[in-house]
Amino acid sequence: MEDLVVGDEIYGTIREGRSRRYVKTHVLAHWSVRRPSYSILLEDGTEVIASGDHRFLTDRGWKFVTGTEYGRTRRPHLTTNTRVMGVGCFASAAATTDDYKRGYLCGLSRGDAHLASSHYERVRRTDGDLHQFRLALTDTEALDRAREYLHGFSIPTLEFIFQDAGAATRRMQAIRPSSRGRVDDIRKLVEWPHMPSQQWCAGFLAGIFDAEGGYSRGILRITTTDPVIVDWIIRSLNLFGFTSVVERRQINGRKRPLNVVRLPGGLPTHLRFFHTVDPAVSRKRDIEGQAIKSRARLRVKFIAPIGRRELFDIATGTGDFIANGVVSHNCYARLTHWYLDQDGGKDWSSRIFVKVNAPEVLRRELARPTWKREQVHIGTATDPYQPAEGAYRITRQILEALRESETPVALVTKSTMIIRDRDVLRQLAEGPGALVMFSFTTVDPELARELEPDVPPPQRRMEAMRALAEAGIPTGVFLAPVLPGITDREEQLAAVVSAAREYGASALFTNTLYLGAVTREVFFEYLEHKRPELVPEYERLYRGKYAPRATQRRVQQVVAALKARMGFAGPPRRREAPGDRTLRAEFARPMQLRLL
Repeated sequence: MEDLVVGDEIYGTIREGRSRRYVKTHVLAHWSVRRPSYSILLEDGTEVIASGDHRFLTDRGWKFVTGTEYGRTRRPHLTTNTRVMGVGCFASAAATTDDYKRGYLCGLSRGDAHLASSHYERVRRTDGDLHQFRLALTDTEALDRAREYLHGFSIPTLEFIFQDAGAATRRMQAIRPSSRGRVDDIRKLVEWPHMPSQQWCAGFLAGIFDAEGGYSRGILRITTTDPVIVDWIIRSLNLFGFTSVVERRQINGRKRPLNVVRLPGGLPTHLRFFHTVDPAVSRKRDIEGQAIKSRARLRVKFIAPIGRRELFDIATGTGDFIANGVVSHNCYARLTHWYLDQDGGKDWSSRIFVKVNAPEVLRRELARPTWKREQVHIGTATDPYQPAEGAYRITRQILEALRESETPVALVTKSTMIIRDRDVLRQLAEGPGALVMFSFTTVDPELARELEPDVPPPQRRMEAMRALAEAGIPTGVFLAPVLPGITDREEQLAAVVSAAREYGASALFTNTLYLGAVTREVFFEYLEHKRPELVPEYERLYRGKYAPRATQRRVQQVVAALKARMGFAGPPRRREAPGDRTLRAEFARPMQLRLL
């Protein structure tokens, strides 16, 4: 994970029907953070280190590393015997020693090269011997490796085009020794060893697979007509604990039968083969399209805290990735994106899902005889005035539908785009009722730029609020979230309350920071980079999702005293709609607003 860089191609997964399948994806972002960490040990010996908020794919869906069944930290989480999905523990590659290189050259040459010597009489010459070596391949990865290995054994080669690409054929390149005398050196290099080492066998399997092997539809096979090569393949596989099956097929027109050495065991076994022997040809190692199912022993044995560690995480095009043989989700995700299998860190700010038929669906619901004109809350999950609203105008259509059905509305936003819709909001305010709440964390422009870099600055929001208030639309300020140690000093709170009163707000509500499972990691990443001295204090305060009650009460009391001193009496009275009491209770309650 540490070595990955943006742009690297790795494997993720996508859902196709009822199955998830492996697909190639790219690293879109890469970062590190120090967090309290946990060691997760699986049945097959795989160990994964992750934060408590990291998620893994299990046979029962995505699960966090930690959580509880009840209370504030309730969420789906790993327990012992939970089975995670993937292929299991990766094998270590054999060392690239001289023995490995000899084995690789032996397998590749005996599978695909032309190595021959002949003798004929030459006039006035005593030496009529002719030695030839030629290795021609369409896969340049194997050819480049062979050239490099031969050069390491002091056997330089020349490269040439053996066959140009045709309508049904691929371009084939080839190498040969730079001098005829080197052929004998190659012949000695690729001789069968009397006592093959493990490294030689790994290299031989890699070479013969690059030359004669194939992998498709989940079947790994090596095909040859030479029974001696078959014996060496089986002998080498046995050395690494692989079980093989040999099928002999008589092909019409061939004198010698075709021997197919097949490696059963499914994807976990095939990946262990690839990782152990390390063939060069990448197209023959491709697992894309295979379903995520295996018999790997991936039940959780135990989960143990191991203190604060530096952890590395990535964002990918699929929203997940394979690490240590198990499927991991991009860590920083927000709840509404989870259900769409999207990442909530990068995707949250770069991918907007537009519900283009929302006004149509809303009108249908508002037309039901059972609708009692209860107050509708907009903006409690995400801001209704995203930049995309400028083009789609969905929020405006929703407001028009509410106006036509005589339904009161309460709206929360950080955007100044709402000025565009003041005509509809004024009609709502004069009829069933409307309240627009502007959200502020601070009115300090520098601090606001640090905390809210992607929203209009506080001054512009205040001016937008004044414009609505002057149009006769009840407005207010939602002072939230109040951040302990950052925005909770009395003079900071007083600056917001004073500005709210000056710019026409008739109501003000407040709330301290809420850190749910979906935002905790993002906020702590901000602390790590911008205010690392506050990390221990926030870990103490936010053992759960909420700040301690004493902290909440202090903020509420300070703000209440400021409101009383500056003359906040609440929104202008009007005809009370059925949902008004709900609205006031919801804003006053010290908790995160929710859209149920």
